[in-house]
Amino acid sequence: MTDVIVILGWIGLYAPMVLGAIGSVIGCTVAGQAAIGAMLDTESGYGRYIGVAAMPSSQVIFGIVVMFTLNRNVTAEVAPGIFAIGVLSGLALLFSAIYQGQCCASAIHASKAKPEIFGLSIVPAAIVEGFSVFAFIFALVLSAGI
Repeated sequence: MTDVIVILGWIGLYAPMVLGAIGSVIGCTVAGQAAIGAMLDTESGYGRYIGVAAMPSSQVIFGIVVMFTLNRNVTAEVAPGIFAIGVLSGLALLFSAIYQGQCCASAIHASKAKPEIFGLSIVPAAIVEGFSVFAFIFALVLSAGI
């Protein structure tokens, strides 16, 4: 039984990075596809479309930092905490990256038709980013207590 607990601890250690990376890949893909479509329909503004499409990539960075914060000798005593913090923060990063990608795609579509609303159109993506920052900070704070 102790071996299973330790294995779960190792899973929790790498979960924030892996889940954050998966979410970032999906989010950047969704937004990137919208950016490519917008570039076909417009004559300028390509750089901002690509910049917005890259916004969901921050979640993998948060996941890497949480992974390094959780990095310690995995024993049966600390493994449950590492598992819980790692998996739950990783899931928060996964979903926030996916939904941020959808917000970015919507912003790209909207600003393609009406370029003057570009700044306002990325606000929902920034709000979603804020939730991933909350998960990131809470994971860092909680990991100090393990």
